[in-house]
Amino acid sequence: MLVIEKYTHMRKIKRAIFEIIDPTHADDGISRVFNIGMLIIIFINILAVVLETEENLYSQYKTYFRYIDVISVGVFTFEYILRLWTCTENIKYKSPILGRIHYALTASMIIDLLSFLPFFLPLGGLDLRIIRAVRLVRLFRLFKMGRYTQSLSMLATVIKTKKEELVITLFSGGVLLIIASSIMYFIERQAQPDLFGSILDAIWWGAATLTSIDYGSLYPVTLLGKLMGFFIAVLGIGLFALPAGIIASGFATELQKQKSEKKICPHCGKEII
Repeated sequence: MLVIEKYTHMRKIKRAIFEIIDPTHADDGISRVFNIGMLIIIFINILAVVLETEENLYSQYKTYFRYIDVISVGVFTFEYILRLWTCTENIKYKSPILGRIHYALTASMIIDLLSFLPFFLPLGGLDLRIIRAVRLVRLFRLFKMGRYTQSLSMLATVIKTKKEELVITLFSGGVLLIIASSIMYFIERQAQPDLFGSILDAIWWGAATLTSIDYGSLYPVTLLGKLMGFFIAVLGIGLFALPAGIIASGFATELQKQKSEKKICPHCGKEII
């Protein structure tokens, strides 16, 4: 009887923790506090990574940066373990072993793992530049924000919904870039052999032109090259604006969809107010 009571008590604790850290319970007060706290820790980490690139600042406050990293790794590791432990409360991952393996291989859990794994990697004997590069891997913690913010989750949904349109647009942009760069190579290669010596060199110009970025040092000097550059720049403005329009349209559709649909908790079946 005592064993059953302990088991029941443990199940209640497990369920309570699951509801706090599970994104579908983001409207709950305790869950909201948890999400805000995790976002603050992530922002502090990203700020620390940026400031660490200033060598003078890093050498002066190296101990504090280390404290931030150690505390954050502890929090992220503990959170990862809790998520892995409580995931069986979700019917999708109810199997104690296979369910947890399946959950651990999801994109969000892989990102969570990468957010603290570099801290535990052995770095003895490696060049200091490698250690600095490993510091930058902590930027994976930025992607953890998608778990705690509804807007980033919505962005992922929009991209997934509009992936066919985005792929077609990006493919068309790539084709236009290759064609434009090839034409400019044949037009300008004799006048500027150093700058347009190959199609690969011309692709750099094509990318800058199609995206309306002017680097100043690479531009056509022949009359035909200037005319082609003008038409390619105009085409690029329209073509590269399409992805932004597609995503904006997807956001509008998703917002309207969320307003019209009732939110139902997948675990208890009740409407989320």
